[in-house]
Amino acid sequence: MTEDEKYMREALREALLAAGKDEVPVGAVVVHGRRIIARAHNLTETLSDATAHAEMQALTAAMSFIGGKYLVDCTLYVTLEPCPMCAGACHWAQVGRLVYGAADPKRGYSLIRQNLLHPKAVVAQGVLADECGTLMSDFFRKKREKGW
Repeated sequence: MTEDEKYMREALREALLAAGKDEVPVGAVVVHGRRIIARAHNLTETLSDATAHAEMQALTAAMSFIGGKYLVDCTLYVTLEPCPMCAGACHWAQVGRLVYGAADPKRGYSLIRQNLLHPKAVVAQGVLADECGTLMSDFFRKKREKGW
């Protein structure tokens, strides 16, 4: 198992916590120096807050942990390609590296512009993409079956 897979599995654990709360199952962790400094999952329904995406929650927790607004030496692992809002937050936080699992062909940041992230950010995509994607598609399939 690669280091990216190891941390993506932690993000998947967060996504499962979100699913257990009937939230869209997206999870995120922020790693600094091979240590997880923040973990989060979607809380948009729980908090009645459209901005409470997993990435936003994780970035806020990581900045609090670091004691500053820049995460240059950090990696954000997220199970789904970030939306433009979250990509913008990564830009402003100067996240050094972004690793995501499943692509989001409907709402992912790469549909808008590839360079929403900070110019120095390194991106790795498709890490455990099948597992991340299956979690999402299963969640929405169950929602449709319930008449959502």
